[in-house]
Amino acid sequence: MPAPESSLRRLLWLALALSLGAAVSLGVTRFAYGLLLPVMREDLDWSYTLAGAMNTANALGYLIGALATPRLIRRFGASRVLLGGALLASVFMAASGFFTAAGPLMLQRTLAGAASALVFVAGGLMAARLGARAPEHAGLLLGLYYGGTGWGIVVSALGVPALLAAGAAAPHAWAWAWWGLALACVLATLGLLWPARVLQKEELVAQVAVGPKANSVHHPLPWRRMVPALVGYTLFGVGYIGYMTFVIALLREQGVRPGAITLFYALLGLAVVASARIWAGLLNRAKGGGALALLNALLGVATVLPALTGAWPVVLASGLLFGAVFLSVVASTTAFVRHNLPQPQWAAGISAFTILFALGQIVGPTVVGWVADGAGGLARGLVYSAGALWLGALMAWRQKPLM
Repeated sequence: MPAPESSLRRLLWLALALSLGAAVSLGVTRFAYGLLLPVMREDLDWSYTLAGAMNTANALGYLIGALATPRLIRRFGASRVLLGGALLASVFMAASGFFTAAGPLMLQRTLAGAASALVFVAGGLMAARLGARAPEHAGLLLGLYYGGTGWGIVVSALGVPALLAAGAAAPHAWAWAWWGLALACVLATLGLLWPARVLQKEELVAQVAVGPKANSVHHPLPWRRMVPALVGYTLFGVGYIGYMTFVIALLREQGVRPGAITLFYALLGLAVVASARIWAGLLNRAKGGGALALLNALLGVATVLPALTGAWPVVLASGLLFGAVFLSVVASTTAFVRHNLPQPQWAAGISAFTILFALGQIVGPTVVGWVADGAGGLARGLVYSAGALWLGALMAWRQKPLM
């Protein structure tokens, strides 16, 4: 039965408010580093391998957080995990502005990654539950949540240059950017209080209705039947993160003006927001791996374009296409879980995809950085990233519906 209009409007507002969690966990905590990488690398005399290792450390933390999240959700509930993770991410983002040595900075990136996984997995589960109340609009609700990453990217794109300029007279001006981004995370955490409070009450009501034992029963996942999707998503993690880590550095190497780089990254973020509407129908229809395959293939095209040419229209098209696709790849796995698994398995299913996503992200930045330190530079690194995405598309295409 379709949701009444007033009820649907409330679900949409809750999904939009929840999207602040995606803005914190990926839009700021993960992707703002790509804007800071060039200035930090120049100031601290890093190689591309070390610069990439910083995001590898972040992905390692993300893996640790993803492994811990299902247990934490069972113990504390998704709402508390969401808020706790967002607050911790804010703290660790701020701490990154107080160090210049690689070791402490890498530790902060690891801790921030762990906190961001708590936010992202808990928020994704809550968005999936919202979708279950209005199945015909589930793709849109999931897209709105994941599209919140775009708002974090836009805030980073506009805020980081201003913060770097404000701290230009001080040593290590990039520290001011970390502190400003941490403040943005705190403000977003405050915005999460309303959906967390509302959904926590409903979560408690549901627990009373089904009884305490229902939430404690372990439901093993059909791992073998999910292998194509899981492998395809792992390769997505390997491929996309190279672009998000190094594309700004590549544009600077190609001589793109700072104002144009800000425009590029802000438009990429807005395309992420728009992707909620673009792919909603596909996420509702695709029961198997078709959505993951198509989106991975498109993402490979977007990733390879800046490696082939520095022509501004092509580069801008790359950013728009990448933004319009990459978070919908994440949403497609949540949609796959919702279509193919019973609700008691949703948390475990989302966490499984998140864990493999994190494994891919651990490999991607360091490999691309290592390649970039060689003869081919950053352009060759992005070609490797595109290859991983296309291989992921081929794997995902083999995934059949489970139900």
